[in-house]
Amino acid sequence: MSDTLRSSAPHLHAATTFNDLVDWGDQSEMIDGQSHSSGRLLFKGPNNQPETGIWVCTPGRWRLSIPRDEFCHFVAGRAVYTSDVGEVIEVASGTAVMFPAGWTGECNVIDTIRNIYMLA
Repeated sequence: MSDTLRSSAPHLHAATTFNDLVDWGDQSEMIDGQSHSSGRLLFKGPNNQPETGIWVCTPGRWRLSIPRDEFCHFVAGRAVYTSDVGEVIEVASGTAVMFPAGWTGECNVIDTIRNIYMLA
């Protein structure tokens, strides 16, 4: 693990291209394809709150239920999130989204995405 992650203020240089990622496995609740995730945890507080890090996910479509408020800054790739009420949120490099706790729907990753996230 990088010394920068053990810092008094955990940090990563070049987070948009950082490649020392951990295999986080296949996405659960797959509908189409087989998305696979990897990432790097930057910080996790007491009771896992807050949590922040990098998440990378390959193409595929699956059900999604957001358990806690989650801020996402997408820095690569392309995906479409469709809420259970039919709202469509298209994301690409540069998109920032705040998913509130309880958001449900589907995620369809078209081109492998990279997301800098924060769970509250």
